[in-house]
Amino acid sequence: MRIGYACQTMGIPGTDFKSCILRNADETNLKNIISHNLESLERILDYNISSGIKLFRITSDLIPFGSSPANKLEWWKLYEEKFNLLGDKIRQCNMRVSLHPGQYTVLNSPSEDVVKRAIEDLEYHNRILKALGMDKMNKLVLHIGGAYNDREEAIKRFICNFRNLGQHLKDRIVLENDEKIFRIEEVLGIGEKVSAPVIFDNLHNKINKSSEGYDEIKWINLCQTTWKQADGPQKMHYSDQNPNKKPGSHSDTIDGEIFKDFCQRLNREDIDIMLEVKDKNLSAVKCSNIVQSKPSVKLLEKEWSRYKYLVLEKSPKDYNHIRQLLKEKEEYHAVAFYKYLDHAMEQEVITGNGINGALHVWGYFKECSEEKEKISFEKKYSNYKAGKLSLNGLKKYLWQLSHKYEQEYLLNSYYFAEVM
Repeated sequence: MRIGYACQTMGIPGTDFKSCILRNADETNLKNIISHNLESLERILDYNISSGIKLFRITSDLIPFGSSPANKLEWWKLYEEKFNLLGDKIRQCNMRVSLHPGQYTVLNSPSEDVVKRAIEDLEYHNRILKALGMDKMNKLVLHIGGAYNDREEAIKRFICNFRNLGQHLKDRIVLENDEKIFRIEEVLGIGEKVSAPVIFDNLHNKINKSSEGYDEIKWINLCQTTWKQADGPQKMHYSDQNPNKKPGSHSDTIDGEIFKDFCQRLNREDIDIMLEVKDKNLSAVKCSNIVQSKPSVKLLEKEWSRYKYLVLEKSPKDYNHIRQLLKEKEEYHAVAFYKYLDHAMEQEVITGNGINGALHVWGYFKECSEEKEKISFEKKYSNYKAGKLSLNGLKKYLWQLSHKYEQEYLLNSYYFAEVM
C-alpha cells in the first residue's frame, strides 16, 4: 500500500510553484517560471523519497499556460535533461505519480469548443508524464463532467468523446465519482463501457450517495475489477469532511484513528490511497506511520524532531504528553502520538508559550552567536513580549540564524513553517 498526497508540501523550504498572468507570459518569463517550478518539483521528490512517500500527484500548474497557445515553448525538449533526472528519481524509488486536470476539463460538454480545449488540456497533462518517462501505471484523473439537464445524453456524449481520444490518452485516464453529479455506480458503468479504471472517492460518495446502498468497502472492491495489470495497483481517494465548511470541503488534517479503522476494514495491501487534505504531506506521513507494517518508535521520534518546538509554543501540556509516550521505546503509540499532535496544532499561541518556544530555539545560538546578534535577539524578544513585534517577526530572525549557523535540526523543523 502506498499513501500519498497532492501537489504541494507543507513546511518544506523551496517547494513553491510560480505562475503569471497572460500579459506577462513572454518567453523569458515563462522559461524562468518553468525552471523554478521544476526545481521545486525536484525538492518535493527528494522530500518524498527521504520520507518514504511513494504516491504523489503533480500539480497541473507545473508549466504555466501548458495547454494554451500563449505558451509556444517546446518545454518538453528545452528541459529534457531535467525531466529525465526527475523521472529517474521517481522510478528508482518506485514512486507512482499522477495529475488531475481541473474543473474546466470537461469531456462531455455539448460545446465542441469546450471539448476541444479539454482534449488539449489532457494532451498537456499527458505530455508531462511522457516527458518524465512514466509508464501507463501513472495516471490522469478525470471527472465525467456536467449533466446539462439530461444525464443520459451527457453520459452518452462522454462515452463517445472518450472513444474518439487517441490511445495514448485512453491508456492514461482514470475516472472518478464526484460530489455533485455522477455517483459511483454511474462512473463504474461508464468505466466498464470504455475500459477505463475507476477511482472511488470516499468523501464524494458520502455526499453524493449511491442509490445502491452499498458500504464503501464494497464499492472499493467493485472498482478493483476495472483495474487491469497494465494500469498498476488500484488507486482510491480518501478524505475527511471539514466540519466547519460546506459539504465536500476537505479537512485540515486526516483523523488518524478513523483512517486506521478504515484500513482495518479494507484489509488490503494491494491498493494505493491518495489523501486529499489541507495539510498535504503532513497527513501522508501521519497515515503511513499509523498503519506501518514494521512499526518502530524511531518513526515517531523522527516526526517529533520536526514538530517539537511548534508543539511547545502551542501546547506545553501536549508537549509533555508526547515526551512521556516516546519514553516507552518498546511500544508504538502512533494513534495517541498524533492525537496529542493534532490537538496541539489546533491551539492558538499565547505570548508566554511563544516566549518559551523561542527561548528553547535561541538556545542553539547562545554560545555561537556574535554579540550584535545577541543584542538583536534580546531587542526582538523584548518587543514581542511587550506586544510590539509579532511572533513571526521573532521567528524570522531565528530562521535567519538557523541558516547562518547551519542548524539542520532547526532547518528541518515545522517551527518555521509560516516564515520560510
